[in-house]
Amino acid sequence: MSGRGVWLRARARLRRFPAALAACGDQAAAYGRCVAAAAAGPAELRRDTCLEEFQALRECFARAVRLCPG
Repeated sequence: MSGRGVWLRARARLRRFPAALAACGDQAAAYGRCVAAAAAGPAELRRDTCLEEFQALRECFARAVRLCPG
């Protein structure tokens, strides 16, 4: 049995990533700012520090992928 079909599906999903990222620029920027601010201080970055921003980005990606043809 060949894994070729798996790789073709994975490549198709990866091709949609730039469009999804472009559609979610505001959410990606907000998440990036949150992580940068949390990592810039003297305390170490902790899990779930930017959970709200991450969830907004994840939901946006999910919507964008559903809307992108492919």
